Amino acid sequence: MQSIKNLVNDYMVWLYIPKIHPTDILEICILAFLIYQIVKWVKTTRAWSLVKGLVVVMIFWFAAVLFDLNVIIWLIKNTINVGIIAIVIIFQPEFRKALEQLGQKNIMKSLITFDDSRDRNEKFSDHTLNQIVRATFELARVKTGALIVLEENTPLTDFERTGIYIDSLVSSELLINIFEHNTPLHDGAVIIKGNRITAATCYLPLSDNMQLSKDLGTRHRAGIGISEVTDSLTIVVSEETGKVSIAKGGKLIRNVDGDYLRTKLISAQKKTVEAKKLRLWKGRIKNEREVD
Repeated sequence: MQSIKNLVNDYMVWLYIPKIHPTDILEICILAFLIYQIVKWVKTTRAWSLVKGLVVVMIFWFAAVLFDLNVIIWLIKNTINVGIIAIVIIFQPEFRKALEQLGQKNIMKSLITFDDSRDRNEKFSDHTLNQIVRATFELARVKTGALIVLEENTPLTDFERTGIYIDSLVSSELLINIFEHNTPLHDGAVIIKGNRITAATCYLPLSDNMQLSKDLGTRHRAGIGISEVTDSLTIVVSEETGKVSIAKGGKLIRNVDGDYLRTKLISAQKKTVEAKKLRLWKGRIKNEREVD
């Protein structure tokens, strides 16, 4: 009987709920809000890839502790301090921008947004795809140089800031007009996010790959450079030859035709069955024009 009583007492210890005060609930809400905002901010920067890499390292560390892998544990312990310093140095621009936002007057507006729009990660529509292909080969036909970057998962916000904001629906006429010679926006890259042209005359990082062909100009090296630091798909039209190339993952595919470009764009759409059903009921996708 005594053993049963002791067992019940031990079990009740696990069920003991500490007293919760209103201040505790307030602290939990504040911490949850701050953590959510930090994660939300990190996802809009290139630091998100670093966070995923750190998660992989933590999984290795957990496995090393679980299986008593002393060498791996020693390496992680002795490199973590250096790694923290390296992270601060590498992502110093992102940290500086975050601190600058804290001093802005509209900080609460940027933190608390009321937006009833649908998924912002929605990929571009078939209409946008057709407009891009049409503009690309119309520019190639008249040998007008062009550099078009399509955002995928990695945000291109930092590169958009180097250009001029447009925020317009994608159309072949607009793309052709932007890259027309002797126009204010023809020099630089156009960035497309979803079904909208977000910015033009943007500056992109040049590739440092020494194995690239010497006949590649600045436009092609910029297209490869942006594909090395992001997962974007870049379309390059040569001004000298009128040939169309695609840069993806640090690699350049030259002299592509319309069918190949369309195939790559369809792959970048990442359509799902749910998206097709949604379009059937709702009519047309957000930011997409009706086409006769």
